Amino acid sequence: MHAPYSRGRRLVRAAGRGALVLALGALAACTSKPVLVPDKTSAPATAAATVPATAVSLPGTLAWDFVNELKPSLSGKVGLALIPVGSDQLVTLGDWASGPGWSTMKVPLTLAALRKNSGNQVAAVNAIEYSDNAAADTLWQSLGSPDAAAQIVQDVLREGGDAETTVPATRTRADYSAFGQADWSLADQVKFASKLPCLPESDSVTTLMGKISSGQRWGLGNLDGAQFKGGWGPDTSGNYLVRQVGLIPIRGGQIAIAIATQPNSGSFDDGTVILTKLATLIGKHLDELKGGACPAG
Repeated sequence: MHAPYSRGRRLVRAAGRGALVLALGALAACTSKPVLVPDKTSAPATAAATVPATAVSLPGTLAWDFVNELKPSLSGKVGLALIPVGSDQLVTLGDWASGPGWSTMKVPLTLAALRKNSGNQVAAVNAIEYSDNAAADTLWQSLGSPDAAAQIVQDVLREGGDAETTVPATRTRADYSAFGQADWSLADQVKFASKLPCLPESDSVTTLMGKISSGQRWGLGNLDGAQFKGGWGPDTSGNYLVRQVGLIPIRGGQIAIAIATQPNSGSFDDGTVILTKLATLIGKHLDELKGGACPAG
């Protein structure tokens, strides 16, 4: 739910949720350009504020450019997570890890509602393509009681490989939907997105994610063939979190990407600018990555 408009060949593993996992080598096993090597002596402080220092020491790669070029230029916290479709090779970068899902949670909600009743198609179109809150509420109510709706949406998350996220049944902030206030980490979100195309009837939602309205095509919306959904909303002080999750077609199939920012200004518009800069950087390095596909059968 959003607020009303007033918007690697080497693998470095780091243990623990939210750790800086630099695994681009696994994602691009066919590339001739090595992307990441560990070098704890030269880790930039901006790599990630909440994880062990792990350096990125090969200029011209996605991770190096993110840590050394893009991140220092941004006024705000930012996070990026990647997984090829059908894979479990998680890559995370940045200093933002988790927060409300806002309207990105409309993706599992819409899948749940369309599975229950194909007559929800009009509301599904409006909820995904236009991020219409009233349409999303219609989908939520179509799932039954708040407790039932929360459980059904949560079950879709579990089916998609997100074993952690809890969907609340009641609103903690009265002006915003219960499902939109679910705390959804980038890591869990991108796990779900990487399995989304493999779920039954998911094409009913991913097709809509490829038709997002022009006014919401910032960030991942600038990447060719992106199927994505954005979400944004303010904290209790009025400062915006802006995030997106999507599927990008690349060599080998698709890659799931989740990005988010909390701009220092608190401005929605500044958040969209930051995510567009991040998506532009990703677009320049897509040749380093390798996509995946759903398991056969």
